[in-house]
Amino acid sequence: MCLEGAIMTKEETSKEEQVGFHKGALSTLAKERQEMLKILQIVEQLMQLHIKGLKELGVDLEAQAKELENEKKKPKKPIDEML
Repeated sequence: MCLEGAIMTKEETSKEEQVGFHKGALSTLAKERQEMLKILQIVEQLMQLHIKGLKELGVDLEAQAKELENEKKKPKKPIDEML
């Protein structure tokens, strides 16, 4: 039985440790991303419920958003005219 294959050099061990570290980090980050997506879905559902509640109360958020956008498009007066 040859022991050459069983003995690893310092570089090989270091490389394997680095590969393991990166793989572990990616695995952890993938799980974190899944949890973030779950949180995002919950937040989106809650926002939709509040939008629905406002619509039931007669508040038109789309119209308000259009008004704000139109106000942004209006040319602003020069500062000397404001004084």
